[in-house]
Amino acid sequence: MRLVPRWALLSSGCAPVLLIGGWTIAAHLEGPAYDPATETISVLAAYEAAGFWVMTGALLALGVCHLLTAWGLRAAALAGRVALGGGGVSALVVALLPPPSSGGSLLHGSAAGVAFALLAVWPVLAADRSGAAPWGLRPVPSLAATAVMGAGAAWFMIEMHRHGAAGVAERLVTSLQSLWPFVVAASCLRRPDSKQGEDAPETTGSRR
Repeated sequence: MRLVPRWALLSSGCAPVLLIGGWTIAAHLEGPAYDPATETISVLAAYEAAGFWVMTGALLALGVCHLLTAWGLRAAALAGRVALGGGGVSALVVALLPPPSSGGSLLHGSAAGVAFALLAVWPVLAADRSGAAPWGLRPVPSLAATAVMGAGAAWFMIEMHRHGAAGVAERLVTSLQSLWPFVVAASCLRRPDSKQGEDAPETTGSRR
């Protein structure tokens, strides 16, 4: 008996692949006019962008992956699963509210901000402090993941304000946020349910 179903490893593993693959293909379609170091992912998902459908599809798939993973991570604390699922819903909203081809969008930016926040705090909310948790759900790694993601989000905001390397900062933090659910799911699959393991000998002995 495992702490999470095997399909949770698939849904969580697909998230970073789809996200990174999406922005890579969309940037290629956009051509040399697009600068991934200074321009955000939202530019690729804007109306009339050459890679609009690719980036929009990647964001929709990312949201679905996070929702499925949140459902399957039954070893995590409920608050963390809700935050991860909320991050998935926010990613869907981001995809369904693309920014215009020029200028910003308050709705798109707000949805992206909520997604950043929920996906940054879900590791620490999902932590299991019982002392027998899988590595990915232990307090120290969970707190470290949230701290790194929070710092990455702050760096992104600073780069946006100073018109610097916002694209690099955004790609770093979103890559980490999309990868962490896979790390947690993998650590849970490597650790069988201890309670089930303890019950098995008693059941066997009672039959003798």
